[in-house]
Amino acid sequence: MTSTSFEAARTAIVAVGRWLDGKGWAPATSGNYSARLDDGGFAVTVSGRHKGRLTPDDVMRVDADGASLDGKKPSAETALHLALYRAFPDVGAVLHSHSPTAVGLSRAVAGEGYRLAGHEMLKALPGIATHDITVTLPIVENSQDMAVVETAIAPRLLESGAIPAYLIRSHGLYGWGCDMAEAERVIEAIEWMIAAELAERSFR
Repeated sequence: MTSTSFEAARTAIVAVGRWLDGKGWAPATSGNYSARLDDGGFAVTVSGRHKGRLTPDDVMRVDADGASLDGKKPSAETALHLALYRAFPDVGAVLHSHSPTAVGLSRAVAGEGYRLAGHEMLKALPGIATHDITVTLPIVENSQDMAVVETAIAPRLLESGAIPAYLIRSHGLYGWGCDMAEAERVIEAIEWMIAAELAERSFR
C-alpha cells in the first residue's frame, strides 16, 4: 500500500485529470479519482468539476465512511472508491475513466465480463508476466444507487485471478493500483486493449 500527504495527492489528482482529459477519457465533468492519505483519510475529486481543468481546490478530503472533512461535496461515486480501499488494503489510488471505446464495448457485448487474451499489454497489469494468458474484465450493470453497483461487483473482485479493473455497463471503467502510477498504468493498458479489440472486430 502507498499512502501520501494531502498536498501530494492533490498534485497527483490534478495531473491525472489533465492526462485523462487529454486522452478523451473524461468528457464533460465525468470521471472521479482518489488517493489514500497517510492520515487514514482519502483525497477525492469534488463533485461536478471538469477533470481537464482541475485545480488543487477541486480535490477534497473524506473519511473512511465518505463523509466530507472540509465542507465540500465529494463525487457521487466516492462509495465505489472506498469499497475498493476496504477490500484491498494495498490499494493506494483509484481512477474512473469514461472513454467512448470502453463504454461502447460494455454496451456491445452481453454477459458479466469480456475476455482479454494474448495481448502483450496484459503484462502492464500487476502480477502478470506473460502475454500467454486470458483474463476477464468484469462488467456490471449501471445504477444510480452505488450500493447496488458495489454489491454486484464485490464478489467478482475476490475471484481467483481477478484483475484490478471493471466496467460499469454504459458508464465507464474503474482501475486501481498500489499508487497513482500503477493505477494510471492499469487504466491505460485496459483502455488500449479495449480499443485494440474493437479495431480487430472492425477488420472481420
